[in-house]
Amino acid sequence: MIRPEDAGRYIAFDRAEWADLRASTPLTIRERDLAELRGINEFIELDEVAAVHLPITRLLNLYVSATQNLHKVSSTFLGTIAPKVPYIIGVAGSVAVGKSTFARILQALLARWPEHPKVDLITTDGFLFPNEVLLDRGIMNRKGFPESYDTKQLLQFLREVKGGAPAVSAPVYSHVLYDIVPDAEVVIRQPDILILEGLNVLQVGAETDEFVSDYFDFSIYIDADEDHIEDWYIDRFKTLRETVFKDPNSFFRNYAHLSADEAIEIARGIWDDINGKNLSENIEPTKARASLVVQKGHDHRVTGVHLRKL
Repeated sequence: MIRPEDAGRYIAFDRAEWADLRASTPLTIRERDLAELRGINEFIELDEVAAVHLPITRLLNLYVSATQNLHKVSSTFLGTIAPKVPYIIGVAGSVAVGKSTFARILQALLARWPEHPKVDLITTDGFLFPNEVLLDRGIMNRKGFPESYDTKQLLQFLREVKGGAPAVSAPVYSHVLYDIVPDAEVVIRQPDILILEGLNVLQVGAETDEFVSDYFDFSIYIDADEDHIEDWYIDRFKTLRETVFKDPNSFFRNYAHLSADEAIEIARGIWDDINGKNLSENIEPTKARASLVVQKGHDHRVTGVHLRKL
């Protein structure tokens, strides 16, 4: 939840109040689309998309249009041709909170607005240092913490995208290999909107005066009680044990043979030592920097939304 000292910066909406702001925005995805967008152990339904995501896309469409008009006005004043400047949205939150599914649904909905049909999605996982580097620095057990990311490379990527470069490449991360994929890249070619999703997108560091969030036009924090997120993480770990971990190429293939009780114990230990600690030390403290905070309940359904005042 929003801290009392930060509450004055936001307008609070309960679920019903937020859903009303959808107005006449049409639901442009169907159940078959949603099935491809859901993450592991996430059972989001179309009514959730209609109540939560559609008002967000309506708001963002208005913001994007206003920003595009501002660029045109500035160019008219300067007597130049208005460059195509992507509108960048950051999506932050804990491991297992559902931010990846949220970002994919947001991408699918925003791309169906005629004003901005080209919407790309990048995750910050691709900007993690390779395992070889993490091992050399002795921080393999801190993957996901701020120091495990190549922040300079991420900032350069955003600099080029925001500068309107014709093509900008980003590294690719494999959750099966648990590492950066050698010689693989994804290329961004002047999108109307870029969504950047990851643990660290709202964090500030001491190494530079430039922050990832400096390049955002809008940011969203996916929030939930830590007890709920821990339960979701453990449930996801149990599901992965029965699926992805059985892949012979999986970094975690040794976990595939754990019993159910052993899997729960291992997952709880990983949460306590790594993911929970990263949440409390580095991720949750950035919540008040978000433009929008989306609060989820124990069943993954959104219970309330906080919109930052302009």
